[in-house]
Amino acid sequence: MKGIVFTAFLELVEKKWGLKMVDQIIGSANDPQNGAYNAINYYPHGQMVDLIMALSASTGASPDELMRFYGEHLFFDLVGKSGHLIEGMKDTFNLLENIELVIHTEVRKLYPESNPPRFESERVNDNELNLTYHSHRSMGSVAEGLILGCAKYYNENVTIETMDSNQSGTEIKFKLTKLA
Repeated sequence: MKGIVFTAFLELVEKKWGLKMVDQIIGSANDPQNGAYNAINYYPHGQMVDLIMALSASTGASPDELMRFYGEHLFFDLVGKSGHLIEGMKDTFNLLENIELVIHTEVRKLYPESNPPRFESERVNDNELNLTYHSHRSMGSVAEGLILGCAKYYNENVTIETMDSNQSGTEIKFKLTKLA
């Protein structure tokens, strides 16, 4: 997993709960990096899971709730660092339909070792999009948070319904509906 995902997570924890919480979850998770993540390096995704679980234990919030919250934050963090990739995309659905073609293609060019999640989209109509998440990391709640962050970015009211998920969470089908 790319280090930028870890640095954004720890920045969010510090911003929301303070530096003491960052130190606490690093200790609780027995983080082998001791919190010293480099945005361009790769780390095992299990380390992120351990940090999320430690934050859940410390805050009482569910891991899924924390991952969605983090996903929203991560969307804005990534736009701040690589906003040029979404220039010309007019709305939430337009961006989501082009994740693979534009964003993940560029990510793979820049970082050949990366393995971002894969998304398949099917436009049902102007207000409905089916989106399928595929990832061996089983972090669909982060994907859901990224979608919510995207909708906030475009100032759109979008609901997300989980339609189907395999038992391992490596494939999740979402139904997105734009509300007026």
